[in-house]
This record gives sequence, C-alpha cells and structure tokens, in this order.
Amino acid sequence: MERPTVVKNHAKILTAGLLATGLTLTACAPTEGTSTGDGEDGGAAPESVNVGIVYSKTGPLAAYGEEYYAGLQAGVAYATDGTGAVGETEINLTYHDDGGDPDKGVSIAKELIGKEYSILAGTTVSGIALKLAEQAEQNQVLYISGPAATDAVTGINDYTFRSGRQSVQDVATAGQFVEDLDGADVMVFGQDNAFGQGNVAAVDAVLGAEGAEVDQILVPEDVTEFTPFARQIVEADPDLVFVAWAGANAGSMWQALDQQGAFDAAPIVTGLANKATYSAYGAAGEKISFLSHYFPGAGQNDVEDFMIEHVEEAGAEPDLFTPDGFVAGQMIVRAIEEGGGTDVDSMIASLEGWEFEGPKGTTTVRAEDHALIQDMYQAELVQDGSEWTAELIDTVPAEDAAPPVAEQ
Repeated sequence: MERPTVVKNHAKILTAGLLATGLTLTACAPTEGTSTGDGEDGGAAPESVNVGIVYSKTGPLAAYGEEYYAGLQAGVAYATDGTGAVGETEINLTYHDDGGDPDKGVSIAKELIGKEYSILAGTTVSGIALKLAEQAEQNQVLYISGPAATDAVTGINDYTFRSGRQSVQDVATAGQFVEDLDGADVMVFGQDNAFGQGNVAAVDAVLGAEGAEVDQILVPEDVTEFTPFARQIVEADPDLVFVAWAGANAGSMWQALDQQGAFDAAPIVTGLANKATYSAYGAAGEKISFLSHYFPGAGQNDVEDFMIEHVEEAGAEPDLFTPDGFVAGQMIVRAIEEGGGTDVDSMIASLEGWEFEGPKGTTTVRAEDHALIQDMYQAELVQDGSEWTAELIDTVPAEDAAPPVAEQ
C-alpha cells in the first residue's frame, strides 16, 4: 500500500514527568524551615514570602528531582537578576521531600498551608500532583505543578498551574512524524499496564481525531522474549509505530525490534528520556525517531544559555526536566511581583494568559485551562565511540503541539 510521507530520524517522548533534589543558589538552600512577613500592615510588602517546593529528593524519581531543583534555582536567579528577591521581599524557597509517596506529599502540603504558605510548587509524580491540586483548591492557595505529565492537571481547578509539558503534547509531537494523518495506520506498542493503556487512549484521542486508524500491541509486563511481538509489528505493516515503554527490560525490547526488522517496516517513534538512558537503546539508538520535551541545546536562545551556564556553574548538568524547574522559578517570581505572595487571586490573574521567554522559547500560560503552551522537538541520537548525544532535527511550534482546551 502507499503510505503517507514520514519524516525520518527524529524524536520525542511519551512519559510522565518528574523532578527533585539539587544544589543551591537563590533565596535559600534546601531546608525544612519557614519564615514569612505578614504582608498585612497597610499594604507594605512582606520582608519575605515562603514558597514550599514539594519534590522527590529521595525515592525512585530522585534523579529527575536533581534536574528540577537545579532548574528552579536558575529560574529564580534569572527572573530576579540574581537577587533572589522581588523588590524588598525575599523569596524563601523551602524544600520538602515527598519520596514519591502521595500520602507524604499531601501531609507536607497540609503542614505548609497550616503555616500560611500561599504558594506551593513541584512534585515528580502525577498522582501527587493531582492530590496537591486538590489541596490548593480546598485551601485557596497557588499551586504550580512540575514535570508531572498527566493531562488531568490541566484545567483541574483555578488554583493549579503547570511548569512542564503534558502527555497530549508528547502525542501531538509524535503525530508530526507523519505528513498526513488522515487514513494513516498508527500502531501503539507498549506494556499491558496503566501506562501503556493510557498511551493508547492518548494516541487515539489526539491522532485518531486527525483521522489516523489507531491499533495496539500491548505486551504483558512479565514477558522476557519480545521476538513474537516484534514480528507482529512487521506483519501489521503500519505507517507509524508509537512506542510507550518504561522499565528495566527496555534494552531487550529494542534489541528484538531491531533484530526482527521492525525499523524497516515503519518509522518507530518514542520519547527521548534523560541522558542516562541514551545508551540503553543499543544498536537501535540511531534508528529510532525521537520526540523530545527537551535536551540541552534544543532551545537555542539566550534564556536557555543562561540556564545551562547557571546549572553547570552550580556543579549540576542540565537535562530533560531542567526547564520545568526554570519555568517554575519564573512563574513564582511573576506571581510574587503581581500578588505580593499573599494575594492568591492576584497571583492567579497574573499568570493566566502570561506570555514570556523561557528556555524553550516563547511560552504561554493558556488562560482558559492553565496549559503551558511551548515548543516541542524532534531529535536523533548520534554515537561517538561510547558516548551518545542528542541532536536537534526540527522544532515543533508550540501551537502545533498544543493540547485541546480542557473542559472544566
């Protein structure tokens, strides 16, 4: 059959987001303390505003937390010209480890709200982000979610924003690998669990709406031999394969797809994760079409240059979720500038519809549902000896990857 024209050798990712631990630079180093001015003395600005950062300093997502934390430090430094303050008001960032545990995250949020924190941010885990969003609405405080990619955060309530992308933006970016989705056969290849099933639903909702015929091959989580499933891809002869995979057996899965000729059957697209995963693809690494939320050098603008320099000077390394922390820092400063850190309604109004330059270029907080509209990327992995690096193939404009407006 005649298949639609497909852009080769590109990339982008479909996963949930995250963040956590880090270094130091602005307002204050990681502590569990609090200290605020009252901001009620005839309109005088408070001496300091507490901002509670809930993130995975420990636990399975701690590595991502390092990226978020370093980015957050850089973002506050950028937005305050290195002062860590808005006018006479010091921004007092306090850091609290959720360990990836939703119950712990909620307990931390309740404790901070009880100490009259009006701004919360962070978390690497989608389940925690949703619970913190509930706390924000119940207690009428501002919450800026981090890299947690669940689409459910967008539009959940008036008090919740996000500083990273969401899964639908990943899927929309994947669709850019096919010139014409109308009538294209798209195969989702993933694990038979909530993650894989969720990706099937997302691909069907986004690419199916563009006219694609969406099918699926979901593999039981305990499978160790992937050859039969790789052969199913070859026999199905799709126009595009979207791989949604997470886990220690990813290397064996990619090897089987390569050995069985799946890359000759159709372009295979998946999300580019952080640098630590680059070598896990093995020989298939240079054959995969990657969609990417971010990798260092993708933004190609002065704000990204500042972020990278700041993070590296602090002894860290920029990576996948560094921009999510950086943008969180920008949003926190914006909210305090306009609402003093205490007037929640004013802080919300200041963020709704706000367009600004971030490390990924022009970024917009959509007023209707607080989605973060941003550029996405197509990339490829290039091997040089034992080292793998990501290289930009194309930038997917923000409007082309924008999610549909969430119903409230």
